Amino acid sequence: MTSDNQQTTIPTLQHTLDNFKDCYDLVHHSLPDIQVDLVYFFHMIGHEEFDRDVITPLTEAGQPALQTLLKRSQYQLTLNSKHLIKGILEGSVAIFHNGDAYLVNVAKPATRPVQQSESETVISGPHDAFVEKAELNLSLIRSKLKSSHLKVIRLEVGEVTKNAVYILYIDGLANMDNVNELVNRIQLIETDSVYDNNMLLQYIDDAPNSVFPIFQSSERTDTAVSKLIGGRVLGILDGSPTVFSAPTSFFEFFTSPDDYYQLWPIGTATRLLRLVAIIITLSFTALYVSVTTFHYEMIPETLLLTLTESRSRVPFPPIYEALLMELTIELLREAGARLPSKIGQTIGIVGGIVIGQAAVQAGLTSNILIIAVASSAIASFVIPSYVMSASIRLIRFGLIFLAGILGNLGILMGIALILIHLSSLTSLKASYMTPLTPLNLSDWRDVFIRAPFWAMKRRPSQTRSPNMIENKMKK
Repeated sequence: MTSDNQQTTIPTLQHTLDNFKDCYDLVHHSLPDIQVDLVYFFHMIGHEEFDRDVITPLTEAGQPALQTLLKRSQYQLTLNSKHLIKGILEGSVAIFHNGDAYLVNVAKPATRPVQQSESETVISGPHDAFVEKAELNLSLIRSKLKSSHLKVIRLEVGEVTKNAVYILYIDGLANMDNVNELVNRIQLIETDSVYDNNMLLQYIDDAPNSVFPIFQSSERTDTAVSKLIGGRVLGILDGSPTVFSAPTSFFEFFTSPDDYYQLWPIGTATRLLRLVAIIITLSFTALYVSVTTFHYEMIPETLLLTLTESRSRVPFPPIYEALLMELTIELLREAGARLPSKIGQTIGIVGGIVIGQAAVQAGLTSNILIIAVASSAIASFVIPSYVMSASIRLIRFGLIFLAGILGNLGILMGIALILIHLSSLTSLKASYMTPLTPLNLSDWRDVFIRAPFWAMKRRPSQTRSPNMIENKMKK
């Protein structure tokens, strides 16, 4: 492991080899005829580029013309040992000749091809998704956003891993206060390693102790470009297949790219359905516990007879019954996610049916609770963001607990606490609950509904963009 206090003297071959001692994958290739030594990692270079830009030119030039050859732009004279070692680690070839050291960039590390996103699937629209290589992700964005106003700032995080972080914004659309705030937060990170985008976000989060995600992550290129055009700032971490955008509002996690590729009435209906799904996920099981524990008068008489008969053999109070089934559903969900995809779905479906039926027959739970728990689980799958879905599922357990102690009053208190907490959150110092707090009715056209494109004329007020007009079309 190299140290950050690396000597900054003129690099030498011996000093470089000492730094990479016991590195089996390092290649030291000597060319004695022309007094040249090459040092590189064989798995990080492109072999065609290596032959074309290094081996062939050096051997053909020979000793007399070698000094002239090394003055070309692709051979970068390096006078700092720290920079030389960093270049080798990034896939360059180090050339040593007559006491001088040069770097030639022939990096071509292994990377997977651009594929479809598995976690953010859409019915229509583009299907390309980001990969782990930041440079390839930048090219995917540049291919969709052909503008010289797209600016890129390069930073580094991780004292040991030294991952590159790229901050993207459109000059004239993004608020520079947001850009500077994000850059400052990343520069203040002091840690040995950051492997993934979601790890990075936990270091720069406005509210690191909140269960709600403050920044939105996405694997989709079209989503990333739409955020940039909306006046937001984008972040790309090398080694992560997702990018993040900021500032973010709570309601962005319930939108999907499909909303914009469908006709606007269909997109609006789908978005309203997701808002209903939030209510079902949060309150359905908690309402069952509250009603069966304290508020039997809320149940219609015909249904009350069925419910009484169903619960007559259950030995547990409703709160224990509900927590047991919710925990079982979460175990099945986690097992299905960890198992291979070919059997994961089967385990989830068959396990849910078998366990549910067995629990009812054994008298551990009632039929109606099975319906309530299954409805809550299905509604949670409607939420496009996995991180937000997980947050809401976690909060659901708290509401069930309050419902079992205080009934409907406990549910109302829990929802009030959630709303108060959400209203106190910020994303890059902008309100997390925009456009409700502060109230901005014009933003509702792309939050609670998906208005026609001609009606969505302004960028989100949360971005504080210097150019708020996005669409000048008339109907």
